[in-house]
Amino acid sequence: MTKVIYNPALASIDEQSSTIATFNIEPLHAGYGNTLGNSLRRVLLSSIEGAAVVAFRIEGASHEFATVAGIREDVVDIMLNIKNIRLKVHSDQPVELRLEKKGAGAVTAADIKTNADVEVINPDQVICNIDDPKKSVVIDLVVESGRGYQTIENSSAKRIHSDMIAVDAIFSPVIRVRYKVEGTRVGQETNLDKLLLTVETDGSLTPRQAFEEAAAILVNQYTALAGSTVIESAPALGQNQGGEKNELNTPIEELNLTARTANALINNEIRTVHDLVTLSEQDLRELKGFGTKALDEVKEKLTELEL
Repeated sequence: MTKVIYNPALASIDEQSSTIATFNIEPLHAGYGNTLGNSLRRVLLSSIEGAAVVAFRIEGASHEFATVAGIREDVVDIMLNIKNIRLKVHSDQPVELRLEKKGAGAVTAADIKTNADVEVINPDQVICNIDDPKKSVVIDLVVESGRGYQTIENSSAKRIHSDMIAVDAIFSPVIRVRYKVEGTRVGQETNLDKLLLTVETDGSLTPRQAFEEAAAILVNQYTALAGSTVIESAPALGQNQGGEKNELNTPIEELNLTARTANALINNEIRTVHDLVTLSEQDLRELKGFGTKALDEVKEKLTELEL
């Protein structure tokens, strides 16, 4: 068993959309897939900075159990809809906003009058519906930035205006995180982990921003506990000490293989030497369009690279 614990590498990022991405982290020391996956997931869901509405006031309603003439929903339903508004706040202080709408129809987050400190991420979010064409609705909102969850008691204690209705707030911009650990290999090292971490955000920040913030939080936490102890850092397998990529990260196109062999590998989603050495001889034989001559050519090339 090796004495060295190699650092991980972010091998690739699969961006399914602007709000969903899967991070491929490999190779990892044996068992570190779950170690990193679980810690990153917990921090992503609980500690990334975001924004939320913490208090509101509806003109004509004195408490959360009231009804407002001309509006289909009662105040409790409106409050639940307000809590679903996704925001991005560029201020460390609470920001007051106002929503005004007149006439029958749906009232949405797009009707909120924002300023330079606040962006509405989901303007289509319905807040309430006006049934009376002569009715107008006025809603004042207080939004804050924060981390994690804030109880209604804390929101109430920090209210700017005593006549506002406080709400509990979920600040986290990360909606969902899931991870999967698979086995991988690099050269003769076969007992390695690969971590696939999928992050979904509300759009106020990208999955990569959330991922990097979570990693930075963990670095700060562990650095504070490490004291003066220093463990010599070993680069990720497949990298040199200076962090420069070695042969394992070489594209298949640069191996000077015959066009038929190179195309067969690329068509089977094998794009680098690292992808190639993770496959056994039997795996290569089972590739579509990959014959015995191609196998012999690849084995000769890997021998030439001492892999």
